[in-house]
Amino acid sequence: MPKSLPNPQGKVVLLDDGLLSQALLASRKSERRRIIQPIQRSQDSKVQRLLNCLQPGSYIRPHCHSQAHATETICLLSGSLEVLIFSPEGAVTARHLLSPKSPLIDLEPGVWHGMIVKEADSVILEIKHGPYQAMHDKDFAPWAPPENSPEAADYLARLQ
Repeated sequence: MPKSLPNPQGKVVLLDDGLLSQALLASRKSERRRIIQPIQRSQDSKVQRLLNCLQPGSYIRPHCHSQAHATETICLLSGSLEVLIFSPEGAVTARHLLSPKSPLIDLEPGVWHGMIVKEADSVILEIKHGPYQAMHDKDFAPWAPPENSPEAADYLARLQ
């Protein structure tokens, strides 16, 4: 299963029931318990805009975006999730619940963070500086187990 659905085409993309239903269905079927629906037409776009459809149990390995331009804005569209902020050594220093009353968080470069999905069919809009380059997009925390490793489920359970 892919990590992302195809980039849309055309000059206008409308987030309607059809687009959202397709992405949510893909997230439910995904082994990762999440799927990205890009909104930008190309990974080369100067501003990356994407929907991330998330299900409880999805392990989002703590990471940071270390490039000087790599701010990240996350806006909750539905559901709820907790954004965890970590020290460079891996201690949780803050927990921010994204909910309808507090739907947005903006992170500067170099902030170690991860997420815990609290409700089924949670959807976030992420906005980041582009273009997308997988090799430079994020630095994974060396103190957090890799996705799909035997330790990942236990680590996620401890964070919860």
